[in-house]
Amino acid sequence: MTTAFASWSEFFAMGGYAFYVWLAVALSIIPLAVLVIHTVTQHRAILRDVSRQRAREARLRAAQTEREAA
Repeated sequence: MTTAFASWSEFFAMGGYAFYVWLAVALSIIPLAVLVIHTVTQHRAILRDVSRQRAREARLRAAQTEREAA
């Protein structure tokens, strides 16, 4: 099995089309990375909001129970 390029410099030059090839790679990878970062950030925010909501509901139930007992 032989490789398509004889050296790393030829690989990065992409036969004279390096600008277009690496631009296409960057324009594919950057949005995917942004999507992953956004998804992780949103997931953490949702979990934090759910935790806050549960704590609030627990406080409300405790206050309701306290009012009923009094």
